Amino acid sequence: MAEVAFVGLGVMGYPMAGHLARAGHRVTVWNRTRAKAERWQREHGGAVAASPREAAAAAEFVFTCVGDDPDLRAVAFGDDGLLAGLRAGAVWGDHTTASADIARELHAACRARGAGFVDAPVSGGQAGAEKGILTVMCGGEERDFARIEPVMRAYGRSVTLMGGPGAGQLTKMVNQIAIAGLLQGLAEAVVFAQRAGLDTDRVYEVISKGAAQSWQMDNRWHTMVLGEFDFGFAVDWMRKDLRIALEEARRNGTPLPVTALVDQFYRLVQQLGGRRWDTSSLVQVLRVGGGTAGG
Repeated sequence: MAEVAFVGLGVMGYPMAGHLARAGHRVTVWNRTRAKAERWQREHGGAVAASPREAAAAAEFVFTCVGDDPDLRAVAFGDDGLLAGLRAGAVWGDHTTASADIARELHAACRARGAGFVDAPVSGGQAGAEKGILTVMCGGEERDFARIEPVMRAYGRSVTLMGGPGAGQLTKMVNQIAIAGLLQGLAEAVVFAQRAGLDTDRVYEVISKGAAQSWQMDNRWHTMVLGEFDFGFAVDWMRKDLRIALEEARRNGTPLPVTALVDQFYRLVQQLGGRRWDTSSLVQVLRVGGGTAGG
């Protein structure tokens, strides 16, 4: 069992840190809103730190799960940042979905302090975090991954090293590109089935047994039919992820026409008031406006 720090107790980080505590690790948490950290402590034990630096000071393994590159910089740098407290020999695993650039930057900063860094974005959503069955995509050095991988198994059903620093973030971009196109296709299928007068339950039972089957279909078809979106992975976060992917694509010369179009459909969802709706809410754009992304 290890001394562990966890920084960022959002919808993903809160249950992930809980799994670490249940696995027997001694967990110190920090969250921007201290009240949430104290609630976590009441539920799971452990300790609450006054700053990211304090959280990292005694930790063998440090984990972060925050919002974006700026949030990651805010907890990493400065007098009270993680890097100021990170001890030599520790390994930092970052579960934020962020850019590959900042992953490489933080890897270099950790190496300069004699510590390791693994970028480790996850897939599986809030439900996967709560159940401890996330897919973790890692980038970094093999020796650092070998040390931190058994700890990540507390909440990761699949924990895989994809390559050097930044490879985890690049893999997460691939994941989000694939999901975006799939969800748009699923949204169009649902609306088409409804307007064709078909029994949508029966349609699902038939096509989910064939080549159209997917996790999104199995978990989102019925809620899309009903127009229920108050759960799951928020549209705001998906747009952030797609922005990162599209920026990387511009750098490496990859055309992503469908991804760019779906990103604009999500912009329309935001305009409908769906910033915190689940990503399956793409179907609402088709229902209210025909899915026109211009304007």
